[in-house]
Amino acid sequence: MEVPILAVTTRSPKETCELGRTVGSCLTHGMMLYLMGDLGSGKTAFVQGLARGLEVPPEYYVTSPTFTLVNEYSGRLPLYHIDLYRLDDAVDFEDIGLYDLPEENAVAAVEWAERLHPADRGEGITVRFEIQEEAIRRVRLIASGLAAGDLIREVEKIAKERTWV
Repeated sequence: MEVPILAVTTRSPKETCELGRTVGSCLTHGMMLYLMGDLGSGKTAFVQGLARGLEVPPEYYVTSPTFTLVNEYSGRLPLYHIDLYRLDDAVDFEDIGLYDLPEENAVAAVEWAERLHPADRGEGITVRFEIQEEAIRRVRLIASGLAAGDLIREVEKIAKERTWV
């Protein structure tokens, strides 16, 4: 079976945010999003858009939880924004208590997901950010699991309309 992959080019932080909003608006149930990429590659901008797509109220400013590890936002589906940047070594979800997140039907966006043990990256979508030029990003969404594949196909339809693909 072919793994659904969507490659998108965004030309500004606003477009990267809009891609996140599109993903969030297409989500109908909980999902893990594993965000990977260098500093400044667009991970937080993507999550800011994701929050808006999940209908997190606009008065909540979404920032990277670099010092707190997890920020929680209420929306159509709860959003947990997790940042593993400050962790030096590879970790697993159990060691840092992420299996204890209270909502089963929540969306979790994990920045610096490459710091997780590979076995802890289960079903969901891996989102890889690559810096092409100053404001241009190549973003690849890679599905793991049927629900993630369906989501990528839905986002792809919208991305084609917006000429991101």
